[in-house]
Amino acid sequence: MTTRQKVFAIVIAVSIFLLILELVRRGKLKEEYSWLWLLAGVIIILPVIKYEILAWLTQTIGAVVHTTALFLFAILFLILVGIFFSIRLSSLSTQVKNLIQELAIARLEIDELKRGKADT
Repeated sequence: MTTRQKVFAIVIAVSIFLLILELVRRGKLKEEYSWLWLLAGVIIILPVIKYEILAWLTQTIGAVVHTTALFLFAILFLILVGIFFSIRLSSLSTQVKNLIQELAIARLEIDELKRGKADT
């Protein structure tokens, strides 16, 4: 890995860390999701510090070029993030549906109580 590539990877990783910390500080990103992106920053910087890891991964998966291994793992990471947020979104959709149903029932009960008081 050339010096230019190492510097670029380190700048990207540090930028990700700073961005995540700033988003958490401003309340734009919850702490429960920040670990995922901080992990991404660590994974970006890991092959820069220990290039042997990338070489080993490339050889293990049978890739010819190191960039192929990087792209493969980047795509896998994005797929896992997509699955994670799809699960979270499904859970939140169910919660919203349940809350709407409970609100409708509560409003109906309130209306019935108001009608009952008005009749007496």
